[in-house]
Amino acid sequence: MTEATLPAWDSVLAVVAHPDDESFALGAVLSAFTARGSRVSILCLTRGEASTLRGVVGDLAEIRAKELAEAAEELSITDVTLCAYPDGGLPDVDGAVLRHEVMEAAEAASPDGFIVFDPSGVTGHPDHQCATVMATDVAETLGLPVLGWTVPNDVANELNAEFGTGFIGHHPADIDLVLPVNRAAQRRALVCHPSQAVPGSALWRRLDLLGDAEHLRGLSSQTYTRHSPAPGRSPETQQQEGRHS
Repeated sequence: MTEATLPAWDSVLAVVAHPDDESFALGAVLSAFTARGSRVSILCLTRGEASTLRGVVGDLAEIRAKELAEAAEELSITDVTLCAYPDGGLPDVDGAVLRHEVMEAAEAASPDGFIVFDPSGVTGHPDHQCATVMATDVAETLGLPVLGWTVPNDVANELNAEFGTGFIGHHPADIDLVLPVNRAAQRRALVCHPSQAVPGSALWRRLDLLGDAEHLRGLSSQTYTRHSPAPGRSPETQQQEGRHS
């Protein structure tokens, strides 16, 4: 595990399952990309209509679509594609259909790399896991690197002890990049999700436990540093170090 800067990607595609995943989970990472001038695109596969976090008056799918648009603006992201696959039912959707959705988003964004959830889904949610599988499959087809957002074991264990949640973390040795982050834009984006931002929830507590760092893993056969080799190390050496199954 090393502290490092982001890879030098001019265009980034984030593939997530639900509105608010881009903020609560990936917000600090995505805003770090936009702050350095990268163009970030979001593909969100469901409208989050099955959420039960808070009582909502009105059409929850429409409410969450509006929340996503406002949160993306706070993260300086203007390219957002929101699909309407069933919330809680992504694994039941034909994989070929979902891969096609991701491929179309990639063709439109021309990304240098993908940002997704860890294959565990981090919270263990099957929708998160499915979105990552589809994105990594497409990335492999296109020969593009993938970074997966995760949390360290100690943070996952603390959240599970406090809230009875199912967070799945990783040992520091399995984490490839520890990214120093500024959470100002992320916190503004979180406020845009009032239907989900329950005060005192595990989502907020996670930010306290992580402090000013986020944790990422290389998930594809393509190294995430392929555009910015470190001084004194060949691109071939870095590619071998960046390979993960």
